[in-house]
Amino acid sequence: MTHEIKDILNAHLRAAENGLKTVLATVVDLDGSSYRKPGVRMLIAENGQMTGAVSGGCVEKDIARNAESVFKDGEAVMMTYDGRYRLGCEGVLYILIEIFNPDKEFISAFHQCLEKRDHFKILSHYRKEEGAFSGLGSYIWMDENKFPVNRDNDISTSEQTDLKIFEREMPPCFKLMIFGAEHDAVQLCKYAALNGWEVSVIAGPLEAKTIENFPGASEFHSVAPDALILDKIDNQTAIVIMSHNFANDLRYLIELKETDPAYIGLLGPAHRREKLYAQFIEYYPEDAERLIDRIHGPAGLNIGAETPQEIAISILSEILSVVRDKKPILLKEKKGGIHA
Repeated sequence: MTHEIKDILNAHLRAAENGLKTVLATVVDLDGSSYRKPGVRMLIAENGQMTGAVSGGCVEKDIARNAESVFKDGEAVMMTYDGRYRLGCEGVLYILIEIFNPDKEFISAFHQCLEKRDHFKILSHYRKEEGAFSGLGSYIWMDENKFPVNRDNDISTSEQTDLKIFEREMPPCFKLMIFGAEHDAVQLCKYAALNGWEVSVIAGPLEAKTIENFPGASEFHSVAPDALILDKIDNQTAIVIMSHNFANDLRYLIELKETDPAYIGLLGPAHRREKLYAQFIEYYPEDAERLIDRIHGPAGLNIGAETPQEIAISILSEILSVVRDKKPILLKEKKGGIHA
C-alpha cells in the first residue's frame, strides 16, 4: 500500500533527525500461505521503534534480531521464516532486510509523486535463501528515474547478478472525499484515516468548521459547490455525499457529473435518493444514466449499523468491496484462501 511507504519514509525522517539509522524489511516471496502477502514492509529504527508490520506480530521480533547485523555492517541480508510450526499459516516467508537511507533527490521526487498522484514502481532484488549476497536491495522507479532505498547501494551491481526480482506497481494513495461536515462525517473521516486513506472534507461556505474538527483529515475546503476543484479525482478516489442538505447534495451531484471516481456513495434513505435523481434528470437528462448507474445509495452495507461509528464502518466496507470487486459474504462461507 502506498500509504505504508509514506508512513515508512516519515518515520525514517523522524529517526534521522535524532541521529538514528533505519532498516527496511520487505516480504519478497512466499511458499504456501501467510497472514500478509509479498510486498508488505516495515521499518525498524536503531532504538527498536517499528513502523508497519509484515505479519500478525509473530515475525517482527525475529526480523529485529536479524536487523542487528544490517545496522552493524550495512550489508543487506535475506532471512526466512517458517510459519508452519509457529504461525499456523502453513507458509514460508522470504524477507529482505536492508538499510533504508534514501537521498534528498528520492525524498523530493517521492513527495512530488504523491502530490501529482502518479504511479510508481518498487523492485526488490533477492534470493530465496538466508544470508548476505551481492546485489541485494530495493529500488523505486519514479518518472523514469531509479532511486535506491539505500543511497550507498550501487544500482549497477544489482543489475549484474542473477537474483530474483520482486516487482510491485504502486498506485496513488487511496483518497476519500467527504461532502458534508456533520457529526457522522467526522466519524467517517476518522475511520477512513485509520485505514490509511487520505481524507478531504468539503463543507459549505457558511459552515463554522475547520480541519481541526475532523481528526485524520488531510484537507478541508469550505467552498460553494460550483467553486470546487475536482481535477485530482481518479480511480483511486472514493466520494461520499452526506451534507444532510437536499439542495447541496443535488449541487454536488451536478458538479461531479463529469468525474470518474472509483466509488460514489449517497447518504440517506431510498425515497430521498429518488427525489435527488428526479431533480438531476430534470436538469441534465443526457448525463443522468451514466451518473446514476454508478451511485451507491443508500451508501453502505447492510450490517445493521445504527450509530455514526457503525454507519462509517458500513460505508467503508462497501467502498472496499466495490474498489476490490468483491461480493460481501461471511468468510466462513468462502471457499479457498480468505484473503484471495
